[in-house]
Amino acid sequence: MARRRVVPVKEYLIAAALALALVWLAFLTFGIARKEEIARHAVQDTQAQLAQLNARRGTLQQNINDLSTQRGQEAVMRQTYGVAKPGEEVIIVVPPKTPPPAPKLSWYQKLLVWFGL
Repeated sequence: MARRRVVPVKEYLIAAALALALVWLAFLTFGIARKEEIARHAVQDTQAQLAQLNARRGTLQQNINDLSTQRGQEAVMRQTYGVAKPGEEVIIVVPPKTPPPAPKLSWYQKLLVWFGL
């Protein structure tokens, strides 16, 4: 006859506690991984915003450089307020008129034109 080993309740409790601790540690690990992913995306978004702000800074610096000259100030005044120097006039350029396209002839009109009628 084969002997059966009787496992005491204490060993079952220890195994259950270890399994519970393992599940708890797994949840903690996944929580940390999720937070790391959120932080990584936040860094990428911040870097994209920084690039946009640097481009905007370049544009604004160019505008400041343009406005620091007499010619740039004059151009802004003309564009914003519509001022002109004495003796200047407004020239309006009108595009040339294009003739309307000839109406399409139906098949019987084409036949009449072919016969010279």
